[in-house]
Amino acid sequence: METKTTIIDKLAWLEIVDGKILVARSKGKDTFYIPGGKREPGESDDEALMREIEEELSVALLPNSLEYYGTFEAQAHGKPEGVVVQMTCYWGKYQGKIEPASEIEEIRWLNFADKQLVSRVDRLIFDDLLSKGLLS
Repeated sequence: METKTTIIDKLAWLEIVDGKILVARSKGKDTFYIPGGKREPGESDDEALMREIEEELSVALLPNSLEYYGTFEAQAHGKPEGVVVQMTCYWGKYQGKIEPASEIEEIRWLNFADKQLVSRVDRLIFDDLLSKGLLS
């Protein structure tokens, strides 16, 4: 019998400063994740990512600066087996001051040694960033 895979389509914004990546933790959760979120019906990658980042971090991504980095898939954190997160990642410049908004309880800058604090799909992204010399 074939197992049906459910895909959760998410977008993520990569912001790295001095070899550390920006991550966020939602209220009541124990895991950090690279900021971003799910697309609303009819939204493009850019529209969804700009909306999610503004909702979570109070900053505006600059649309002309968004640059595709890569897409990663892994078992979704805290979901039944077979539920997979597909994370499409972008670089992008922003304006404003990064601070937690809406459901975000904490933001933090992590390096590779902190990988155990993030979700499975984010661990794949951490590995990829490290392999390219972007994460310390």
